[in-house]
Amino acid sequence: MSLSLTTNAATSWAAIFGSGVFHGINPAMGWLFATALGLQRGNRLALFMALPPLALGHAASVFVVTSSALAFGIVAKAGDLRLVMGALLIGWALYHHLYGHRHRVQVGMTAGFLGLALWSAATATLHGAGLMLIPALMPLCSPGAPTLTGSMIPAVQATLVHTVVASLTSTAIAVAAYEYLGLGILRRGWINFDWLWSGALVLTGVVLLVLG
Repeated sequence: MSLSLTTNAATSWAAIFGSGVFHGINPAMGWLFATALGLQRGNRLALFMALPPLALGHAASVFVVTSSALAFGIVAKAGDLRLVMGALLIGWALYHHLYGHRHRVQVGMTAGFLGLALWSAATATLHGAGLMLIPALMPLCSPGAPTLTGSMIPAVQATLVHTVVASLTSTAIAVAAYEYLGLGILRRGWINFDWLWSGALVLTGVVLLVLG
């Protein structure tokens, strides 16, 4: 393996890891819901029981989006795929910034495992969580073997790593909020993640357009 390929792979995995931290910090990705459940029911068990379905839903959304993009890449040139995905990311960022607040996925505090998983998947999809991973994932696909199976393996690996990192980050913040900080931290000093998320989508799209 050449130094260039090794560097590209390392950069991709660093981006996948970093996006996992970023997604885990975002309250919209689930830790806020888990903390609220724990506080409402007055026990830590409710908090921890909410985390697995939230992780499962996030992983399902990310995998469906990334694997679909990679499957499309089999029948399209790499440059064309980058241009299409770059434009899609920027368009999605604008939509999310202008209209995302009108499409919040509602779920009650009595939701079970399936309800939480579906809520998490829908929220991640509406936020474009999977789309954000595509630039990092593309260099991991082997250009010498453009098959559906060959494309799905990197998608599975990236989804697992990303979800584990995001879940660990969410768990740490949820526990800290439950035990020490409370949800008042969102009013006192939490940054506007809608702006930050939209900016990250635009930046990712611009990178793809430049590379294309």
